[in-house]
Amino acid sequence: MSVAHNIYIHVPFCMAKCNYCAFYSLACKNPDWQKYADNICDELKFWADKLGKIDVPTVFFGGGTPSLMPINVFEQIMKVLREYFNLSENCEITLESNPGTLDRNKLADFVSNGINRLSVGVQSLNDDELLFLGRIHNVHQATDLLDAAGDMGLRVSADFIYGLPHQSEKSVADMCKNINELGLQHVSLYELTIEKNTPFGKMNLDMPNNETMAKMYMSISDVLNLPRYEVSNYAIAGQECRHNQNIWAGDAYIGIGRGGAGRVHMDNVWYDEMGGFERFEIIDDATRATEKILTGMRTIRGVKLDKDVRAQIDFDWVNRNKNLVVEKNNYLYATNQGLLVLDNLLLDLIK
Repeated sequence: MSVAHNIYIHVPFCMAKCNYCAFYSLACKNPDWQKYADNICDELKFWADKLGKIDVPTVFFGGGTPSLMPINVFEQIMKVLREYFNLSENCEITLESNPGTLDRNKLADFVSNGINRLSVGVQSLNDDELLFLGRIHNVHQATDLLDAAGDMGLRVSADFIYGLPHQSEKSVADMCKNINELGLQHVSLYELTIEKNTPFGKMNLDMPNNETMAKMYMSISDVLNLPRYEVSNYAIAGQECRHNQNIWAGDAYIGIGRGGAGRVHMDNVWYDEMGGFERFEIIDDATRATEKILTGMRTIRGVKLDKDVRAQIDFDWVNRNKNLVVEKNNYLYATNQGLLVLDNLLLDLIK
């Protein structure tokens, strides 16, 4: 009997590429939505054939801009999900969305077809910053969408970006004060990173230095009215993103669509998979344990120290760096100081 699997469905289409975006997405005004829907449904049926009618605790539509999906396309995908999988009674079904692509009527249609959690790409509460980032919406459109989602009783999350060239510790703290006024129960705050082959990557931007970025990061937890539960995610207890939590904990999940990646458990063997048919390979025990460390250490709870995980950790290094990592109750987690240098920490932590 196969274990429960979370499902991630990638929707690659966007109105336009943002200046910072390095994800697999396609700026396309008139995509072939029916071809997309048929391909997604074929992949879902492929995995149902491989795994059986498994339990599914969470479904996450990410992108790209999933809120661009026509409702009939979303209905078709949800119908296949319900027919071929056992969606849990309290299944968390998240839709990523961008303001300017979703009005109240269309949101209500998504809700009537199963969405119970909305993730909104707000990114900034300043219109000039939104223009700089290459966003297609303004602040008013963003707050309208947040209000509409709240009125419909959805669990709501909003994404924001900090560390823009002109920002300071104070401006990030002020941004957090403005976010507090929105009354959100889940917020994601991501540091702006400059990736090659993006518009920002081709500009000579005067970015804040590492010390300033660190001060910005620490000011978020000082000012934001939500506790951090992962490096970039903040929520009141019970409002965390269950889909991400399951994946960070090392649970099984299927990645559907080009750009979707998964960690599948089949016939008592673990596999890495990319976009259903693109790549499918066995994970050895050491690789799987390393994946659990990489994702688990991003969380405030940390990584559970099961036997396979312990085998991949340099505990001599842990004992020498108790200012960066702490072992407690069979979990290993990063201190606040450790979170600031997490990428380098992981290189030293893993054998």
